[in-house]
Amino acid sequence: MTATADFEHLVPDTMLNAVEQVLGVTMSGLATPLPSYINRVYEVQTMQGDRLIAKFYRPGRWSREALQDEHDFVADCAAEEIPVIAPLALPGRGTLHEADGIYFTLFPKRFGRPLEINNDADWMRAGRLLGRVHTVGGRRKAPARTDLHPRQSTAEHVRLLLDNGFVTPRNEDAFEDVAADILELIAGLFDDVDFIRIHGDCHGGNLLDRPDEGIMLIDFDDMMMGPPVQDLWLLLPDRADRCRRELDLLLTGYEQFREFDESTFRLIEPLRAMRIIYFLAWCSTQVNDYKFRTDHPDWGSDGFWQREVADLTRQLHVIQEHVSL
Repeated sequence: MTATADFEHLVPDTMLNAVEQVLGVTMSGLATPLPSYINRVYEVQTMQGDRLIAKFYRPGRWSREALQDEHDFVADCAAEEIPVIAPLALPGRGTLHEADGIYFTLFPKRFGRPLEINNDADWMRAGRLLGRVHTVGGRRKAPARTDLHPRQSTAEHVRLLLDNGFVTPRNEDAFEDVAADILELIAGLFDDVDFIRIHGDCHGGNLLDRPDEGIMLIDFDDMMMGPPVQDLWLLLPDRADRCRRELDLLLTGYEQFREFDESTFRLIEPLRAMRIIYFLAWCSTQVNDYKFRTDHPDWGSDGFWQREVADLTRQLHVIQEHVSL
């Protein structure tokens, strides 16, 4: 990624010119921005009327190799006829392109509505989908992606926040102490756990229900190497100890395709703490982005960090109460 890459200058004309160059066709003026927390995503249209989704990856977040790991995982799923949206592979160009130092890819447009899990059958459907995805995920590694281990990813996130001065001086010691206590408590739980390619961000918004086609899993932007339970707990409506029925239904569907190690349920509350820290680090990479500053004016203030430390402290207590060490 070049040092000059700059999202602030990714205006619609620049984006459309980049898409035209890789497609070799003329685009219409349609450039509809779509919701995306960290990337820039647009719906575009060729002059022939074909609708596509252009996704421009935030500069500096992922290496080219890491992005290719994502595309390979999605392609592997698509090859097994798992409902995913695979990037368009253009002859001689592949799926990953670059314009002014910013990587981007193109997807066919697909319709669907967010899955609402309302009954036992829906939970089992979601489980079956994840069982198929994880069967594919276990077939090879993603060497350039994040390892969802406290000693690796979470420790790096903590250091990012502290070393770069994102935590205010008044809250720095409290944040460092609670983060250290969490890491010391949970790190050993992840040793000897099977790590495979997982979606990594499998909440309900990333499952689309398509009539007559089933559930589609979208947005592999956070795919990583990690324990399979990460993709299950994000779907739960409450803490794991209050959701045993939902977990059992997920596993009923899941284990039609892949065996699941139920002992890894002990990782759910540690993973919740790790996700809180991950989200803080993820936000910190966007603090200079105009849209982020506008949408989150309180981020990084003393009051903000006081609340975050309190949340992490509560989560530490939950882990101490519910996890067998």
